[in-house]
Order: sequence, then structure tokens, then C-alpha cells
Amino acid sequence: MTTAVLPQRRIGTSDIEASALSLGSWHTFDRMDFSDAVTMVRYAVDRGVNLFDVGVYGMPGTPPVFTDVLWSAVMRATGIARDDYLASVKLWIEGFGEEGFGPQLKNAFLRTGLQHADLVILGDLRRDDVRLEDLVGDLAALQSAGLIRAWGVNNWSAANIRSLRRIAAEQGVPGPQIAQLKYSLARRAIPDGAPFAELFASGFSMQASDVLEGGILAGRTSPSREIGRDPGGIREAIVASVPGITELAGKLSTTPAQLAIAFTLTHPANVSTLVGATQLEQVRQNVGALDLLERLGADELRSLVEPFWVDRGIVDPEGP
Repeated sequence: MTTAVLPQRRIGTSDIEASALSLGSWHTFDRMDFSDAVTMVRYAVDRGVNLFDVGVYGMPGTPPVFTDVLWSAVMRATGIARDDYLASVKLWIEGFGEEGFGPQLKNAFLRTGLQHADLVILGDLRRDDVRLEDLVGDLAALQSAGLIRAWGVNNWSAANIRSLRRIAAEQGVPGPQIAQLKYSLARRAIPDGAPFAELFASGFSMQASDVLEGGILAGRTSPSREIGRDPGGIREAIVASVPGITELAGKLSTTPAQLAIAFTLTHPANVSTLVGATQLEQVRQNVGALDLLERLGADELRSLVEPFWVDRGIVDPEGP
């Protein structure tokens, strides 16, 4: 059985329908041959992928990153119409100043060629000198101006998200619709915990990210590229779990990557799993994860991978 077209799910209470798999990451298109990238994206869109993460990931003092610029050229080369895909742009709290997020968004549009973002995701909250009321108000203005359609956050605590939603309700403006959260076979404590369950029950949604732990959960236990942070200091334990994951995948006639991705799709609040594929075959494998989920069912799959939950009791379910 082969999945024909990926299903779509609604982001929060917005009018945006996102594909079950989305494409992009910190470093994706800057690690690919351009022609291969065009072929991969064309294939992904043909299979139903409609959401692309195109954040500006370069930070002051760090080497420049061009994956978003290259993505823009890739999309032009594919000939895919703008109305046929969704673009998700990262905004960083570190860069929020007197002019709000406007300068960041303008720079993102310059680099990507976009005229509007369907979704913007606020980066981790690392400042204590920014009023949440100011963030909500600024994003409401951008939404009113037609520059963004909806917004969400990346790895925020449940308490801070509740505060954002309360402030938005008080101001009578749209609040956050989605949280991009680390979610994988190993990192489940936050998305599967009670604080976020309460949010999800109210219509809030999730985008699963870091689902392969930089490739480790796909069997590449010594990644050569920089990967995301390690909440709870559990990465060594995750590496140690890989042989067991590989063995289970073999018994299920699948791959470790497909097993890991299929697991993320079992979460009822997860509207889209973000993958950082850099090869056409990886996209094929990712799409095939939906066939594994259909074959096993969510309950059976979650039961089988329970032993690989590493951060349980280590990471606070409330979030950072």
C-alpha cells in the first residue's frame, strides 16, 4: 500500500490546512545539490506536502546560513504557484525591539521572495525584558496588515502560552494557534504531559520538530552537523536506545526513520511533523511512515515504542 496524498489538518482554530508532513529545518537546502533539491521538493509537493519551514536561522556572531535563500530559488525552479504551498517563517525574540517584528519579517521576505507568511513561529523565549502584551499586539498588527495569517511559538512553556492566549482574548485579537515542540520516540515528556494536554483540548495544536534527533533516531549515531539543544542531557541515552529501535523496525518490516516519524503522527494534536530531508529517498521514506501507521494503528504503535521514551521523569512537562 502506498499513501496517495498526505492528509491535511487544521492549524488551531485558523483557516489554514497543513499537510501531515512539512519540510525544512535549520540546515536543509544549504546541504544539497540544487538540482536534487528541486527534484525533491517537486516530489514532496506532488505527494501532498504543502508546508515549508523557511526561517532565517543566522544569528549575530555565527556563520551565515543561506538555506532560506536557496529555498526561494528552489521554489522558483519548481514552478509551484505561491497559492499551492504554505510558508512558515521564524521570528526571534532576541531581535524584537522598538519596531517590533517588522524589520525581521521584512528581512525574511527579502531573503525568501515572499510577500506574506502563512505562519510565523516565535523562537525560544530567552529574554525577561519583553512584555508578552507587546508581542501579542505587534503580531496582531502584522496579521491585520495581511503580512501573516497565523502565528505560534517554538518550545515555550505551557504557562507562557496560556498567558499569550489570555492576553490575546483580553485585547480581542488572534492568539497563538500552534507550538512547535520537540517530539520523538525519546522526547515525549512535554507534548504528552498534562499541561499541554489542557491546551490541546482547547483547540491549540502542535507541530512536531526534531523528530529524528538530528538523524540519531534514524541510525546515524554520530551526526557530523550541528543539531538542536539537548534538554535534560539525555542524548547519550538516546544513542544507546538506537539498537533497540533498529531491531523493532526490522521486526515491523520498516526503517527506524519511518518508525520514528510514524510515532509522531499518533499524537492527536500534531497537525504536521517537520522533517529535514535532504534526499529524495528520505522524502519517500517519510511519506511511507503513514502506511506504517495505518498498518499498525496508533495505539499499537505507541505501545511498541514505549520502552524508548527517554525523557520521562527527567524533563518537566510544563516546558522551558
